[in-house]
Parts: sequence; structure tokens; C-alpha cells
Amino acid sequence: MLAVLFELARPLLSALGPEQAHEVTLRFLEAGVFPRGEAADDTRLAVQLWGMSFANPLGIAAGFDKDARVPDAVLGMGFGFAEVGTVTPLPQTGNPPPRLFRLHAERALINRLGFNNAGHDAALAHLRRRTQNGIIGVNLGANKDAADRIADYVQGIRRFYEVANYFMVNVSSPNTPGLRDLQAPSALDDLLGRLFAERSAMIAAGKPWRPILVKLAPDLSAPDLDAVVAVLRARGVDGIAACNSTVARDGVRGNSVQEAGGISGRPLFHRSTVVLARIYRATQGRIPLIGIGGIESGAMAIAKIEAGASLLQLYSGLVFEGPRLLGRLKQALLQYVEHRKLASLGQACGRRAEEWAARPLAP
Repeated sequence: MLAVLFELARPLLSALGPEQAHEVTLRFLEAGVFPRGEAADDTRLAVQLWGMSFANPLGIAAGFDKDARVPDAVLGMGFGFAEVGTVTPLPQTGNPPPRLFRLHAERALINRLGFNNAGHDAALAHLRRRTQNGIIGVNLGANKDAADRIADYVQGIRRFYEVANYFMVNVSSPNTPGLRDLQAPSALDDLLGRLFAERSAMIAAGKPWRPILVKLAPDLSAPDLDAVVAVLRARGVDGIAACNSTVARDGVRGNSVQEAGGISGRPLFHRSTVVLARIYRATQGRIPLIGIGGIESGAMAIAKIEAGASLLQLYSGLVFEGPRLLGRLKQALLQYVEHRKLASLGQACGRRAEEWAARPLAP
């Protein structure tokens, strides 16, 4: 019934500005008004990674719940995990509005939000009040005016260590000037060295091991991507997310196409899947990957897994497809497993990575 209610509300949400619609959605979730997940997921969809069991590979991407207001509601909808953030140590308002645009014909979003969030204290307070179990990742960023941006990431590890199941290091947002400079090999090596040192200190203090993942941009050239992946492999990063939004405008012709910011949604699908496959190839499938970008159908979800993803994340697809997308994706994944007579979905990971990796970035 609630799924039907959300479907009926979609035209009303579309009539609101994108940020207004997003806030209304969060308030519904905070009030407990959301479609619940159905029966327990088929065990063939389960994913075992980093000592954790994901009931299914589908998660909500960072940006949806910046201040960790609704992680339990997201899990209650049937997602296998939820990622909150991006969070920065100090609150910041982000870039001036308008800063979020819908491209309906392209089924895409352009955003230049700029890490708008209420800061570590607010997100931490919300996570400490959680009442449900479930896997939560914390997406870490740096304040725009930070004198030492790497110190902001280190602080995030320290502050959220007891409430996060994993950390996602966001060095790939295009909306904070200079942030992507942290993807440069020397800067990235320094960043990871300090983050791993902080984790080691936590472990020495008797706290459990937590995986640290890095989220990359889809706009790196092939040589730059190889150099970045080499650093990630050398440092022993625990996972890689591919990809963040893109500044490319491949095949996008909407009225808002000239707006500055990163594009997510359908136009990102091809580019992000090619980059995902190239990372899988470069890492020889030895580092778990999260596939992100333009997933709005079962075929797209399957393509990401075959390109090398162990887990998937959604956001823009939910804007245009609504909450029923989650159930449709699970059904498609299960049908795929049954058709191919697989013991688990994970057996399909990377089976077409070479094919995807050989494709050009622009379709």
C-alpha cells in the first residue's frame, strides 16, 4: 500500500523543486512512512565482504542521506546497506542555490551542492540513536576552507569509528574546488597513509577493524586511472567505488545541460561501467568494487555486476523510478541467477569485464 502511495506522490514531488522534494522525502522516511521490504531476501543474492554479510547487493548512495537522518528507514525498505554523507567536520551550507537540476528527458540530475551538511556532530548524534541493525557506511569529505583537508578525513575516521561499518573516502566530488586533486597519486598515497595509521591506532586501542574504501571520479584519463589504481593496490585499500558524478556532457541535451556540476543518472551509466570494468581489470578482481551510476533497470544492474561490481548503489534512478525500483532490481537479479543456474550472484562478478573495459568512455 505504501509503495502505491509513493507512486501516487511522485507527480507531486516532481512539481516541487529538487531540493524541496528531497527534503519532503526525508521527512516521510523520518516519520516512518515508507514501503517496507518484503520477505527475507533469497540467500543467492547475499554478498559476503569485509567480514560482513549483505542480504543483497543493493545500497543507497551517498548524497541521499547527508546527515544520517534515515539510515534505518532505508534499510527497512529492503536495501542491503546504506551509506550516509558526505559529512565534513564542520557544518557548511554548500554552494548557493539553485544547485540541483532535473533533466527529465535524459533521466539525469545535475548537482553542484558542494558538500552541504550539518557536520560531524549532527550525523554522529543521529547514528548513535539508531535502533536497528544493518550495514552503514559513512562517506567522508573535507570542508571547503580546511587548511589541511587530509586532517578532515582522518578526523572522520576517528569520530565515526564506533558507528560505521565501513568508510568511503570521497576525493572525487566535482563540486568542491581542488578536492579532486587528492586523486593525484602522491596526494592519494599521503591521504591513505594517514587514514590507515589512524585505523591502526584505533585497532591498537582495542577497537575492531573497519574497511576503508575510496570513491573515484569517472573523468580520469586511462593513464591517470592506472596510476591511481596502482596507489590503491600498493596501499592495500579495502574497496573502490566507481564512480562519482561526471563533468562530461556525453549525449546530454537538456535545458539545464550548461549548468555547472556533476551529472548522475542514465547519462553516467556507460562511462561509469567502463571505468568500473577497467578498475576490475587493473586490480585483477582482487579488490571489491561498488558499482554506481545510472542504474534504473535489472539489465543495468546485471551489467554492473558483470563488469566487476560486487555491490551496487542507487540514487538518481530512485528519483525517476520511485521506490518500486528496488523490488524490480532484486527480481531481475534473482531471475538472472536462476537462468544461469548460479549458486550465488557473486559468481557473475566480472564475467564481462574485459568486454566493458575495451569500450570507449563515450557511447
